[in-house]
Amino acid sequence: MARGRAATYDDQRGLILRRAAELFAQRGYAATSMNAVAEACGCSKPTLYHYFRDKDALLVSICDEHVLRLHALTSEVLALPLAPQDQLRELILRILDEYADAQHAHRVLTEDVRFLGAADQARILGREREVVAGFARVVGAIRPDLQAAALAKPLTMLLFGMINWMFTWLKPKRPDAPQGPGGDLDHAAMAPIVADLFLGGLAAVQPTKAARSPALTS
Repeated sequence: MARGRAATYDDQRGLILRRAAELFAQRGYAATSMNAVAEACGCSKPTLYHYFRDKDALLVSICDEHVLRLHALTSEVLALPLAPQDQLRELILRILDEYADAQHAHRVLTEDVRFLGAADQARILGREREVVAGFARVVGAIRPDLQAAALAKPLTMLLFGMINWMFTWLKPKRPDAPQGPGGDLDHAAMAPIVADLFLGGLAAVQPTKAARSPALTS
């Protein structure tokens, strides 16, 4: 009879993924060895290889699990009976809440996806595109004229430009660290600010002006 997994298997696996994501985010995927990951986890290399066959498997799991969480929360919000503007606010809140607890994984997904094999990269980027498409549907529902002018997705990408790179300047607050550009703000406080900024700007977009732009018509 095959042996079942120990009760602590998932906890240990989760710890390894968190420590590996932190190292990849700080040092870069290419510069991080499995020895370094094992040391950070306080385990032996054989134990590490019991959970992940190699460094590539670690990267795939970090990216896969992070993007699956983003995909799941997007689907949950899209299923809520909310007005489009409230739905977009909730999407922004949920995404930033996820980023707050997964800054290292998000950085790895943003910067190290290029190291994935072709099939893994295609699958993960495909899920990312589905998340963007979900946001774009809500943007189009808020401004159907922009949807008709094929501007819902470009505007959604501008929104993600605001939130996806927040990790570069909005750091977790630590009492022993100097105050960063975000001051006392955290991800939860930034969510309504991002929503106000985007929705306020969205109301001012004129599709006729955008249509005359060479950048959008080329």
